[in-house]
Amino acid sequence: MTRQMLTFAVIGVLNTGSYYVAYLLLLPRFPYLLAHILATAISMTGSFFLNARFTYRTRPTLRKFLLFPLTNAANFLITTAGVYVLVGLLDVSSRYAPLLASLGAIPVTFVVSRRIMLPEAERPRIA
Repeated sequence: MTRQMLTFAVIGVLNTGSYYVAYLLLLPRFPYLLAHILATAISMTGSFFLNARFTYRTRPTLRKFLLFPLTNAANFLITTAGVYVLVGLLDVSSRYAPLLASLGAIPVTFVVSRRIMLPEAERPRIA
């Protein structure tokens, strides 16, 4: 599981980078929350394929792809609320708020994505 956590973390950094680039490209054209939502959808697709291949070493199926957004639901809710609070209430720059908001969502996303991507029989028991 340590290898999975490390791989997940590396992919998370890459995913955050791709999200942030997409967000910055979309920000001049859309309100910050819509730019956040669209960038999340783009990066989530890349994250699914990278995590299937490298983190969990499992075949990416349509079923897993359709369930994968559920693994990011907590991430999405935490980061969206965080972006709103940071920008709308705390007056943090909309350019940096998503990076700060994403920190709290990482552990939750790992646990949920592992449950979706690996069938129970493939998951080692943690005592």
